[in-house]
Amino acid sequence: MNWIKDMNQALEYIEKNLEKDIFSEDVAREAHLSKFHFLRIFNILTGLTLGEYIRQRRLSLAVKQVVSTKRKIIDIALEYGYETPEAFTKAFKKLHNMSPSEARKTKENLKAFMPLSFQIIVRGEEKMNYRIVKKDQFKVVGIKTHVTNKNGENFKIIPKFWNELCENGKYSILDKNKGKLGVMGICYNFDMETNEFDYIIAIEGDSVRSLENYDVVNIKSHTFAIFESIGPIPNSIQDTTKRIFAEWFPATKYEHADGPELEVYYPGDSSSEDYKSEVWIPIIAKE
Repeated sequence: MNWIKDMNQALEYIEKNLEKDIFSEDVAREAHLSKFHFLRIFNILTGLTLGEYIRQRRLSLAVKQVVSTKRKIIDIALEYGYETPEAFTKAFKKLHNMSPSEARKTKENLKAFMPLSFQIIVRGEEKMNYRIVKKDQFKVVGIKTHVTNKNGENFKIIPKFWNELCENGKYSILDKNKGKLGVMGICYNFDMETNEFDYIIAIEGDSVRSLENYDVVNIKSHTFAIFESIGPIPNSIQDTTKRIFAEWFPATKYEHADGPELEVYYPGDSSSEDYKSEVWIPIIAKE
């Protein structure tokens, strides 16, 4: 499958250039993907940003140099992209709970971060139900927060944010004023280098009476792939999103269009096994 070959080719490019400057644009080009799509799919599949992966791999190679050679620590640090010995020592201690000089003496309890590889996993899961729809520009209004994907924090921050709005009454205000798409969760303003984004709980429109400190977001016209998600929230939405990037994108001619991702929630008991929601992903055809 070309997708697997291309993604592994990008990983090979990283391995060959760990002692040089590596730019995300160049890595994405090796995978024949746009920078945004590559960084998004890399994070979804690995749980790491590209920058984190590169730093971990460099640190693993540096560790080998520390324990198997008599080279100066400062020379090893500079070779693997650390601007100062202090920065190298800090990263080293975080991973190994000891300094490079201590590791050189003991050579024990050292960890290695091995190179990744992508593989095809055939599963017996149900097919993904989706449709492709062109939607014109529209506005949403709601309450936002800032989210990080690091260490899976997004899976904790977002459900907590929904609970907060339910408890302080703001969700109830949005629910009373909702349009056809109901009360949505929208991920936008992605920064794939830092692995952060904004998240807004919102409804269609540009104002809400009696709602304080709200934000208005303009959703530009996009073609969306809309995926049905069945099951209790938030697990069903999270699982569907992972499957989109791990299974659907690799099997299609589309890429992420670098636009907002929508979670659309329909009326019903969101804790039930048959609860229906949708994930909207903006897409473009691959060149």
